[in-house]
Amino acid sequence: MNIIDVSIIVAYILLSVSIGIWISRKAKKGLDDYFLGGNSIKWYYLGLSNGSGMFDVSGTSWMIGILFLYGVKSFMFMWLWPIWNQIFVMMFLAVWIRKSNMMTGSEWILTRFGSDRAGKASHIIVAVFAIISTIGFIAYFFEGIGKFVTIILPWDLSLYIGDVYLLNSEQSYALLIIFLTTIYTVKGGMFSVVATEVVQYLIMIVAGVLVAGYAFVNYTDIQINSVITEEWKNVFFGWQLETQWSDKFQTFNNLIDSEGYKMFGAFIGMTLFKGFFASIAGPTPSYDLQRILSTKSVKEAAYMSGFTNLILFIPRYLLIAGIVVIALVNLAPVLNANPNLSGADLELLMPQVISLYIPVGIKGVLLAGLLAAFMSGFSAFVNAGPAYIVNDIYKKYFKPSETNEHYIKASQIASFMVVGLGVFMGFFADSISSLTLWITSALYGGYVAANFLKWIWWRFNGWGYFWGMFSGLLIASFQFILDQNKGNFTHGTLLYDLSEMKAIYLFPIIFSFSIIGCLLGTFLSKPTDIEVLKSFYTNVRPWGWWKPVYKLLKVEDQTFEKNKDFGKDMLNCLIGIVWQSSMILLPIYFIIRDYPKALVALVLFIVTSTILKFTWLDKVRRLPD
Repeated sequence: MNIIDVSIIVAYILLSVSIGIWISRKAKKGLDDYFLGGNSIKWYYLGLSNGSGMFDVSGTSWMIGILFLYGVKSFMFMWLWPIWNQIFVMMFLAVWIRKSNMMTGSEWILTRFGSDRAGKASHIIVAVFAIISTIGFIAYFFEGIGKFVTIILPWDLSLYIGDVYLLNSEQSYALLIIFLTTIYTVKGGMFSVVATEVVQYLIMIVAGVLVAGYAFVNYTDIQINSVITEEWKNVFFGWQLETQWSDKFQTFNNLIDSEGYKMFGAFIGMTLFKGFFASIAGPTPSYDLQRILSTKSVKEAAYMSGFTNLILFIPRYLLIAGIVVIALVNLAPVLNANPNLSGADLELLMPQVISLYIPVGIKGVLLAGLLAAFMSGFSAFVNAGPAYIVNDIYKKYFKPSETNEHYIKASQIASFMVVGLGVFMGFFADSISSLTLWITSALYGGYVAANFLKWIWWRFNGWGYFWGMFSGLLIASFQFILDQNKGNFTHGTLLYDLSEMKAIYLFPIIFSFSIIGCLLGTFLSKPTDIEVLKSFYTNVRPWGWWKPVYKLLKVEDQTFEKNKDFGKDMLNCLIGIVWQSSMILLPIYFIIRDYPKALVALVLFIVTSTILKFTWLDKVRRLPD
């Protein structure tokens, strides 16, 4: 590492921590200030913060690996999350959620199911899910940042006491960076998180543009096309993946065959099936939901969600495509010579490219940008998760009448506890990919059914919600245990087969168990109090099966109208998915010099943006301030 690069990184860390601590003085008035910024932060700052939180280093490492191996169509792997749930949030869910005026997703759920025993059960299970998912994501960040930093930085930080081995270098680096990030996050809450994330986003933009510019100037289309094939550049696909690589790179074709996604049509079908339900279910109780609840008004919640989509994808994929181009030209022949190449090896492409091929100066900015990506995503989760511990469990059930100072101190303690548990879980993760697939396919699989039904079906009640979530979480946890112990099962047994199955293909099983829990819990208990349903439906106005509630409200008020925008919302979502996809494909095609396809992506972006101006933006502008 050159002294210039080290200086840039140190300056960035000092700047971030200083800003976070300096602005923390604002978070003194109470939990609303600490977790929501007192609903006083501008929507565009929240949008930049939200986008920054999604620009994480572990996810970027994973995306670089899959783009390298699968080519342009790999952007559909992002549907595992699914990334276009942000489109559903932008089009209608942000408005529905923000109308609650609540602090957390757990508190919000009480407006749907009431405050009786069933409502409290649904309230607690959301809080438990939020805490578990936060711990899972911290483990995911821990695994990613450790792998990344150890290849870049030359110092061995392995820790021994005598002959007893305690920590390897990856774990030591991860703990150091997590400690620095946790300090300002815990001290300042939402104010510190948003302020530092805005700065971090700007650094990430500069890093992405510099890397993309370097790759574009220093590598020619002849060099790139000597490695990749036309199929690699093809976004379309059939039921089964065609040969992505030429014969001279047969190792990569073999790896694709062994990864479990050769039947690409089935894989995409499964992600679409999951993605639709997950998207209507809405954002999980994490930092994304906190940003929506932090906005000043319903209108600003919609603006913030749309702005997040707009500012995230192009700069992120400029960085990803730039690193992949450098890896294709320089590292593809080396990796192809490794007969034991695995998907986990491809997760290391980013640090290898940075270490070996990025010049002085740009390297420092890029490393600062990637540290920013890690710190912003990590801090967002550390701010979101403890809100459920303090506001929804500790305050509600144990200490309801304490001072604001007491609750803020409790929030800080809870933050350290969540970080500690996440780091502990990270010590036992095999790879970024295993954590990614568990979070996106198994853990979220247990979330989808109950949160889909809560919007669209009036009869669905608190006990249905509780048992749907509980059964889904139970099966998701069982899947994680199987995955982490896959080497211990006898070949040919059911447990062995389940442990070897990709998590995305287990989604229908998890979803089915969750649906059964939802239906049994609902029909074996009484409906939610009609006054709660009337209040919720009047306030939120979701579409779906609400006829009995609508009839009662219509009798009381002849002017009351139900939401008839289902068709318009779904059409907007479809247009939005194309819009979002164009922002991913445009930088990839531009950097690999496929200008005709880049032009098509640009035209799609302009056309869909114009349509959404009339079908979405004009509608949002008519909402009350």
